[in-house]
Amino acid sequence: MKRSLDWRNLQFFLAVARSGSLSEAGRLLGVDHATVGRHIVSLETSVGKTLFERHLRGYALTRYGEDLLSTAEAMDREATQVAQASSPLHGLTGTIRINALEGFANFFLAARIGPLLVDNPALAIEILTIQQIVALSRRQADIAITVTPSEDDRFVCEKLTPYYLCVYATQAYLDREKPIKKPDDFSSHLFSGYVDEMIFMRELDYLESLGVSRKMVRIQNSSVQAQMEAACSGLCMAVLPTFVAATRPELVPVLPEQVRLKRHYWLITREEEQKTLRIHQLCNFIRQAVQENQQQFAL
Repeated sequence: MKRSLDWRNLQFFLAVARSGSLSEAGRLLGVDHATVGRHIVSLETSVGKTLFERHLRGYALTRYGEDLLSTAEAMDREATQVAQASSPLHGLTGTIRINALEGFANFFLAARIGPLLVDNPALAIEILTIQQIVALSRRQADIAITVTPSEDDRFVCEKLTPYYLCVYATQAYLDREKPIKKPDDFSSHLFSGYVDEMIFMRELDYLESLGVSRKMVRIQNSSVQAQMEAACSGLCMAVLPTFVAATRPELVPVLPEQVRLKRHYWLITREEEQKTLRIHQLCNFIRQAVQENQQQFAL
């Protein structure tokens, strides 16, 4: 005789269906893969059907699993609406992974995530700051914050906030080197910047737009903080987000009235998870933090 469905089992089913693996589902739910496996077996026993086909590359839904998925997602949406109405920012569990550009992650988000963790002691946040975009489509991250929207209709992209960049140097550097009176003068100065092959987004190729030759970018790395530290040493100049450079008072903006680049941060999620409670609430948390500190990005 089939046992009645356990909602907890369905939550594990949804995590595996969305991620395609036990280990990734376990990461999302904050448990080990063996626990996920036990819930899947329990659910399959309850319904008397095989829900997943096991492959070397992961778990794929069977035809019956596809049918159950639509029902489980509808139940999940209803549960999310109830949870949002009763407790908008409490009771979140598991692990959420955010892939964000280093400037936003290190100089804004990391310092503001604490209250969310205090209110949700069973929640863990992973923030990845690697330069290459972690693939949301392969479930390597749950939320992405980047400067380029995705053209894939599986994702929902929204503008989070504009921000600005200027050229910076120390006063000692400016006193020592050739005077800079117009943007063309940048071409004879030493810069720190990104490693050529790691400029994976056109929006991050600031120096080309300023007419700076790559041969003058003799200090190359994948970190905006390292670029800033090189400029702070007085060795060179760097193009930096204004809210990042504001943390180092020794840096002086160079020709800020003539050279002020505008970019946007985009918040990107998978379309299918728009109403998942944890993703929905964390996105709201990020939006609110940005809105409350809008002046920081408008420097």
